[in-house]
Amino acid sequence: MGWDALKQWGDDAVRVEPLTGGAGVNEVWSVRVNGHLAVGRLGRRGNADLAWETDLLRHLDRAGMPVPVPIPTADGRHFANGLVVMTHVEGGPPESKADWRRVAAALRQLHRLTHGWPQRPGWRSSTDLLHAETGTRVDLNAMPPEGVARCRAAWGRVAGRPTCVVHGDPNPRNIRMTADRVTLIDWDEAHVDVADLDLALPHNAADLDDRAYDTAAQARAAWEAAVCWDPTGTDEFAVRRLAEVRAV
Repeated sequence: MGWDALKQWGDDAVRVEPLTGGAGVNEVWSVRVNGHLAVGRLGRRGNADLAWETDLLRHLDRAGMPVPVPIPTADGRHFANGLVVMTHVEGGPPESKADWRRVAAALRQLHRLTHGWPQRPGWRSSTDLLHAETGTRVDLNAMPPEGVARCRAAWGRVAGRPTCVVHGDPNPRNIRMTADRVTLIDWDEAHVDVADLDLALPHNAADLDDRAYDTAAQARAAWEAAVCWDPTGTDEFAVRRLAEVRAV
């Protein structure tokens, strides 16, 4: 059905212009629904996956955390045929150390609000991958064995820690800041994992000690290498991130 699904938000719902984002696996557009600017994301996620994400965002919104909120279809569904429509969020990216400290506070709020949250359907956490080979976009069989050993060594350092929902990709493109709020957008990589994956931030904004920061940075680099790895081994970002994971 593709973008024809947008009509399920009303006969006047229309696409406006394409937006960047979606990690290359989705089409993201600004849309107009009920006369208001919103954001539509069309991808290949299944219904269980999209239900998990939209339930999470609604939970966070009810708890008072600024997030893009799913806008229901005319008959009350929070997604349709792979399409999710969410509220548009104004703001700019973090720039200063003080900005990143506010981002760290928002991430910690997310972590506090989601202890015990169920795993996203079909996903694995970084520590699950100490024993599992695959999960969602991760296929460790496609990576060089020596690289897998390095990634697992990095994840082994965070094994046994409490889990919660992590945003999974808190880079400046996925953050919208104003004077009075910080909003994390693009929750396509969110899943249940150890909080460390979110906390290796610029300026060490989460105020980790040297050892904790190194542990978080290594676990995150290993995760990003694994989740972005291409079977041909030519994805430049994944190769660069794997190079940052120290040898065992």
